[in-house]
Amino acid sequence: MALDLKLPNSSFFHSPLNAELPSAKNHCSVSIAGGLVFKAGNLGIRHPSSSNYFSTLWPCRIPHKRDRVLNVLSPDKSMNQRTIELLEAQEDEYEGIIIDPDCLPMSANAFVAALRTSIPAWKQMGKKGLWLKILAEQADLVPIAIKEGFSYHHAEPGYVMLTYWIPKGPCLLPSSASHQIGVGGFVLNDKKEVLVVKEKQCPCQCSGIWKFPTGFINQSEELFTGVVREVKEETGIDTVFLEVIAIRHAHEVLFGKSDLLFICMLKPLSFEISIDESELEAAKWMPLDEFLSQPFYQDDCMSRKVVDLCVAMHENRFRGLSAHEVVSELDGKLSFLYYGSNNGSNED
Repeated sequence: MALDLKLPNSSFFHSPLNAELPSAKNHCSVSIAGGLVFKAGNLGIRHPSSSNYFSTLWPCRIPHKRDRVLNVLSPDKSMNQRTIELLEAQEDEYEGIIIDPDCLPMSANAFVAALRTSIPAWKQMGKKGLWLKILAEQADLVPIAIKEGFSYHHAEPGYVMLTYWIPKGPCLLPSSASHQIGVGGFVLNDKKEVLVVKEKQCPCQCSGIWKFPTGFINQSEELFTGVVREVKEETGIDTVFLEVIAIRHAHEVLFGKSDLLFICMLKPLSFEISIDESELEAAKWMPLDEFLSQPFYQDDCMSRKVVDLCVAMHENRFRGLSAHEVVSELDGKLSFLYYGSNNGSNED
């Protein structure tokens, strides 16, 4: 596999010489414009002793998911030897490259040199998208990568993710997360009382309204686990998940992102309320008729429809989506598929 790193003649990488190297076990080579060829393995680069160039070893392991080191030829023997590393990385399933954040050079100059060496190499290998994760302690490298053509993708506590699309044309890398996922728990006891809460902080239009508990699921958390957790954290009530009753999809909710809210029917296992005072002003069991008589639920068609569906499910007049464990042949992993049953039962 031959790779041409097309660097300008003015670059300190350029050599007019044809370097002769012994054969390597891994038949992989990188040729630099001007005829200089590097091959895989711990090989020395031979060139005429009368030349103005010198070099040492370059362990090139291109087929492997390891770092590569390029010992740069200098036209001046008096210059210090300059060593440039191809960034350590691994290939993804889509002809892309995931750069190892733990092996990034901390020196700005070394980082720039490594990027300018690695990107052309990956381009010649036919790679497409590059993923560069920069940790918080490496934050000084972010503006350098941006200047070299990387773009912001997303950020999490502790790191920022940057991307680089090598081919010409539109970038085909997946965008950052477009949705936040919320859950709401409709808990109805045998007395037809609804578990309701009054939040300390909420939008003005919802101020003073008794509503059912809601919240966001955590990363890698199942929907049914998240809604049970949220109800427990806010009210102290233990519940068991029954079904997803409805899904609300809204846009431009927070910083331009969309929102998915899964309304779930839960069965109470305990009844003694203990509120989270940091979030709630109060919580109680409220008769269903009193709950529905609130002006907000009289006027808001969507909220009223959700409550009507929950009541219908409680009275066995409606079936929602239940969670079923399945294993996909695509990845062999256990996951949950939510679906309703035609015959009104929850059996697989």
